[in-house]
Amino acid sequence: MANAASGMAVHDDCKLRFLELKAKRTHRFIVFKIEEKQKQVVVEKVGEPAQGYEDFTACLPDNECRYAVYDFDFVTAENCQKSRIFFIAWSPDTSRVRSKMIYASTKERFKRELDGIQVELQATDPTEMGLDVIKSRAN
Repeated sequence: MANAASGMAVHDDCKLRFLELKAKRTHRFIVFKIEEKQKQVVVEKVGEPAQGYEDFTACLPDNECRYAVYDFDFVTAENCQKSRIFFIAWSPDTSRVRSKMIYASTKERFKRELDGIQVELQATDPTEMGLDVIKSRAN
């Protein structure tokens, strides 16, 4: 079903890959892209469980918008191993205005398709989603 605001559908593969990340932990991250011609959100890249945060951020283009999900493992002050699923709306200042508008208008509906997101971040440059930011938001 297409999103009323932007007319974008969500490809089934997006939900399938997200469920794999959430339930089976077979992926560390997923980068999603809006295919304007096909009018849908698709999976662009999937990260292996062994890949780290630097591998993930390297997958985000410098001047194009993306959605991404990152499974962040951390240890609490009480020494408990935990994990948080981050949803990141990547919208760099250098990306096209039309692209930013499409991503912004599709974001809420797309997020609803991915049941289990725990933390949301909006980033326009890498400093807004640095590892320090992720760590502080995880707790």
